[in-house]
Amino acid sequence: MANDVDGPAPSQTATEYPLGTSRPPLGVADLPEPEEVFKVSRIGPLQIIQFVIGPSLIALGISIGSGEWLLGPSAVGEFGFVGVGWVITVSALLQTFYNVECSRYVLATGEVPIVGFGRVPPGWKFWVPVSLIVLYFAFIFGGWAAGAGQGLFALITGRLHEEDEIEWVRLLAIGLLLVVFLITALAKKISRSLELTNWVLVGTLLMILIVVCVAVVPWDTWWEGIRGLVTPAAPPEGITASTLGGLAGFTALASGLNWYVMNHYRDKGYGMGSRVGYLAGLRGGKQAVEPVGVTFLDTPENERRWRRWYGLLRIDLWVVFFGGAMLGMLLPTVLMAHVVKTSGEVPTDANVPTFTAEHLGAQYGQGMFYLMLVVGVMVLFSTQLGIFEALVRNFTDAANATSERLRRVLAGDPRKFYYPFMLALIVVIGIALHLALPTDLVRISANMSNLGALMFPFALMYLNSRLPRAARPRPWHYVILWLNVLFFGFFFVNFAYEFIVGEALVQF
Repeated sequence: MANDVDGPAPSQTATEYPLGTSRPPLGVADLPEPEEVFKVSRIGPLQIIQFVIGPSLIALGISIGSGEWLLGPSAVGEFGFVGVGWVITVSALLQTFYNVECSRYVLATGEVPIVGFGRVPPGWKFWVPVSLIVLYFAFIFGGWAAGAGQGLFALITGRLHEEDEIEWVRLLAIGLLLVVFLITALAKKISRSLELTNWVLVGTLLMILIVVCVAVVPWDTWWEGIRGLVTPAAPPEGITASTLGGLAGFTALASGLNWYVMNHYRDKGYGMGSRVGYLAGLRGGKQAVEPVGVTFLDTPENERRWRRWYGLLRIDLWVVFFGGAMLGMLLPTVLMAHVVKTSGEVPTDANVPTFTAEHLGAQYGQGMFYLMLVVGVMVLFSTQLGIFEALVRNFTDAANATSERLRRVLAGDPRKFYYPFMLALIVVIGIALHLALPTDLVRISANMSNLGALMFPFALMYLNSRLPRAARPRPWHYVILWLNVLFFGFFFVNFAYEFIVGEALVQF
């Protein structure tokens, strides 16, 4: 890989930049200034909050859900912090580095990852279908939707559902999918609508969790949680590698599948993303998305602009996403640990979405019960919002980029595919919801995300090493990508063995 990084740039002209195989050459244009894209006179701290931060919030809305609200509290509630917490921290660090590398390609080319993967040998006819299959197999089961429906049922009825009422839970989950459809349909720009929704959801739920945790969780539990996050220790006795793998896979986001959310940097207009268009809502008017990306030539001015864009990307991912993900994991897990101590019970796969609300309600009254149910529904709905829209978005982007015939049918308006496909997907997920309990479904999804870590880091190494020199990763970035492969790949191998054989390959 060092030869790719240090060797000569691909042959290029003033109008095209060949990259990879089976896809047309990238177009060529200068990088815009951030002020030009965001239509401001300068980029300061206030402008960063107002205009620059955004894609990380969508990713964070997904992040603070399946891992942080279901798998993390479930694992800590049963096994404690020590030996579990370090998996959370390592996973979050590796995933944030991985997110930067996924987004690097988007910034430098304007192409979203699933389209860029089509440039990797043997070409798009292999990589695009395989990427969609892995992505859909990880998320089509709808565990995130089932968990949200479970919390919403309790919020409406004031009690947990009985076994014979599970169908109502599933119908509520399907209803929340329709809410996602309405949010995107009423938008002018879909990504911006998702950003604003997550500003409200993520901001409100973190504020509530901070207040509740400070009020009810004793300091020794806080210290136990913080210490667990930074203390290397052997996994606790009885836990399997598959359980840890589910926690690792859905801490922060979705390990090897994180690329599925990085499309939003294109729609936000980061770097060369501003040159290729975005997915508009029904109120946004016709907006074409170019099937082929655009990159820049190596000039001193473009190199300077790249450094600015790359700095903004790191703020969005390291300050907002990583910081928010760690806080979002710490708060629910210390709260769960406190509830387990005071109640003398541990959560099960069946009741973990409402376990905290039920027991805090018993200790502090019905108001606390409803407050925690609201938090649970907000957490899981933000996950549902981001995942469901991303499933539709990635299929739409892939189809629009690879099928000239479809582009002719759409007449330059991807919405004609996006919205009918979203409605069809609601039906499919509605059927999948009937397969298992929410936490079981989420655990399957998390370990399938780890499968992605055995594939996509290598595709990123190939792509990013062929970018313009200013945008290429440094050698140590490749080391981090290899660590992603080894860490998450270990957990996937254990999950696959247990799934096939019926017993854990590694149990501690």
